[in-house]
Amino acid sequence: MVTARTFVYLASGSPRRRELLAQLGIACEVLRVAVDETPRPGESADDLVCRLAAAKARAGMELPRARSAPVVAADTAVALGTELFSKPVDEADAVRMLTRLGGRTHEVWTAVAIADAGRERVELSRSEVSFRAIDAREAAAYWRTGEPADKAGGYGIQGLGAIFISALKGSYSGVMGLPLFETARLLESFSGPLLEATAADE
Repeated sequence: MVTARTFVYLASGSPRRRELLAQLGIACEVLRVAVDETPRPGESADDLVCRLAAAKARAGMELPRARSAPVVAADTAVALGTELFSKPVDEADAVRMLTRLGGRTHEVWTAVAIADAGRERVELSRSEVSFRAIDAREAAAYWRTGEPADKAGGYGIQGLGAIFISALKGSYSGVMGLPLFETARLLESFSGPLLEATAADE
């Protein structure tokens, strides 16, 4: 038998990130942190997500109850060239995003950070997502499902938003918001192998 044996604090309220950690067999407790997510002038998508993921992990570590285990944090940005797409603020913003992304290939950048009392590391995932054409009426109907409201770029790959995606190159979990390959590699660098043989295997 092989078992996973890691507990972390998760500096994110995203249910998708909790689900992805659970997929790895990782138990977590959510920490609510507040970080200004405003991009800096001229800041690229990859620099933005790395900065914010690290800032969220550090903010989690500042909470007294987080001192007993590593803190994991992540941040995701959607980019079409140099144009960044964050979470839509309302229906008009979501429609603008989706029709702009429709018929094109965009990048999804997700950084994951892990920190404890003495260490901090960040890893970056880049994926390419191609959309079919999307008209304004369809984008508005999608907005009214409630799915796009809390998602960078205004869509969820794991939900109804998948109907827009004609191709994906990269990490499915990274587009969801937590790239599992990079997350596992970071956790193993802090806590050792995620999978370990029990006495029954020996």
